[in-house]
Amino acid sequence: MRNCILYIAISLDGYIADRDGRVDWLTDSGNGEDDESYSRFLEQVDTIVMGWNTYHQIVSELSPGQWPYCGMTCYVITHRALSSTDSIRFVNCRPCELIRSLKTQAGRGIWICGGAQIVAPLLASGAIDRYHISVIPMILGGGIPLFPAGTPQIPLRLLRAESHCGITELVYLPRNPAPQTEPDRANTSPNTAKCTG
Repeated sequence: MRNCILYIAISLDGYIADRDGRVDWLTDSGNGEDDESYSRFLEQVDTIVMGWNTYHQIVSELSPGQWPYCGMTCYVITHRALSSTDSIRFVNCRPCELIRSLKTQAGRGIWICGGAQIVAPLLASGAIDRYHISVIPMILGGGIPLFPAGTPQIPLRLLRAESHCGITELVYLPRNPAPQTEPDRANTSPNTAKCTG
């Protein structure tokens, strides 16, 4: 079965975005990117899942004018009625439902790119098979935390820790993989689109 991988960058104090929801500090941190490490990760995945805010940050802040994930299929979970393309599919469904559907299909790993509203239910359901956290040497002092209050306890096992260009990469596996829970079908909107449509 395909692995669901949370691959995400956080500040030293645990935030994925600043108080204004911006992520431009990722490129302003004064540290070079380790293209080799990133390229190795990309070889393991062929599918990306993200929320609307993350998608908007990519196309407006991080990589305006050039989509950086050519050759992969990207699912953007959003309630907005937008037209999908062959590589970018806008879907209106629950994150856990989408991941369960994708895991039944052939392919490489599934990259959970963000944001917090997508990550939270996947954490709670035990859907994440690997945590790949890149710690950026930047203290934001506030913002959107990756693991907010109320996140369930999840015992992890450190697989490896590496440092590249001032960035520390921590890779963890769940010590006790939790059984993935079924979605609350009573709360599923009747207007929800097929996740893989």
